[in-house]
Amino acid sequence: MTSKFHKTLDVILKILCASLLALMVVLGTYQIVSRYFFNKPSTISEELLTYSFAWLALFAAAYVFGARDHMRMNFILSKLPDKIRHIIEIITEIIILIFAATVMIYGGISIMNLTMSQSTASLGIPMGIVYMAVPISGILIVIYGILNIISLLSKEENL
Repeated sequence: MTSKFHKTLDVILKILCASLLALMVVLGTYQIVSRYFFNKPSTISEELLTYSFAWLALFAAAYVFGARDHMRMNFILSKLPDKIRHIIEIITEIIILIFAATVMIYGGISIMNLTMSQSTASLGIPMGIVYMAVPISGILIVIYGILNIISLLSKEENL
């Protein structure tokens, strides 16, 4: 059950990240053409590129945490006995989960609410919508953290 949900979430994030990257390629090409060929740079595409990159980075980070492919120091962990390594992996997931819940979700919602009255320069949308990526990716990291802990605990029974 959790494995199927994990894979579905992975597919959704992959499609979202690929779509954002494709959008960035199109916007970047348009920006280059409008700047160098027509000598009229588009401020809207520049702003959209910036915000798309931020959203892409946060959603890709959530995906990487879900896949447990984030940077970690395995050279020390690999020298430990299986039981201790397993406990440290669970503790690491809990720490990531706490960070995502407090900083990304709580802090992200706070900054989002604080900036809803401010609007972006070119697009005129509330800045809170731009910052919405932080709590959304935090929620995704928390979900992935819970799924990873469940997976690690089920592996613990086999140790």
